[in-house]
Amino acid sequence: MNIPDYISAVVGYRVWRWTSKGLQSFNGEVWPARHPLAAHCRLTACRLPPHDPPHFECSCGVYAGKDIAHLRNCGYTERGILGEVHLWGTVVEHKLGWRGQFAYPKSLFLTSDQLPFTLAELIARMRTLTVFGADLLLMTDSERVLLWRSGSGYDSEGLDYLLKTRKEYYERLLWERTLKAGDRVALRGRGIAVVVSTDEESVIAMLRGRFHLRIARRDVVLNKNYMRWECDGAVAENAREDQTA
Repeated sequence: MNIPDYISAVVGYRVWRWTSKGLQSFNGEVWPARHPLAAHCRLTACRLPPHDPPHFECSCGVYAGKDIAHLRNCGYTERGILGEVHLWGTVVEHKLGWRGQFAYPKSLFLTSDQLPFTLAELIARMRTLTVFGADLLLMTDSERVLLWRSGSGYDSEGLDYLLKTRKEYYERLLWERTLKAGDRVALRGRGIAVVVSTDEESVIAMLRGRFHLRIARRDVVLNKNYMRWECDGAVAENAREDQTA
């Protein structure tokens, strides 16, 4: 798919859902590979006569923001893949972005937590993106690393960098999700206890600086919504009371 050279395309930013079938808009619209996405007015409440989107008096069209900060502030970047998109044909400009008649991905920015760990899984998952022919980059806090370039394929240095950082990421994640001395455990109905020691079978934790409790390790779980260790306070057994407290 070639963007007509007699039309100056607008480059904006947007976020897509990444599914096993490729890219989708948040409204479920599937983006075709190698073909432009053409906007259609599907607004049942639109009172205008049939028209080609985007219309100045309608909200139809393919949307894109003018900068990443706007998408991040709206929470979109937490919901999918961020990237650059070409808009052309009729393009309506707004304060924070545009609505376009035709659109196609220009480049896609991936983060480490969006990608599988192994190289085989990574390449299989990324095939759903490389078919678009858009550049793929790994976005970190400080830089963007090229993973795949249109016309030349995978970048070996970029893949090496990705695998190295993924290993470090998973090792850190594993460490953070391993219960250890000093961690806090929310005992529902009793309060917050501090882990004194732990092994595969049990956990010894101190409650209110006085009571040592023994808890079966299987009963302490990580609440991923709050990212904290939790346990039903009723299953914790008193090990001993610290008489010096």
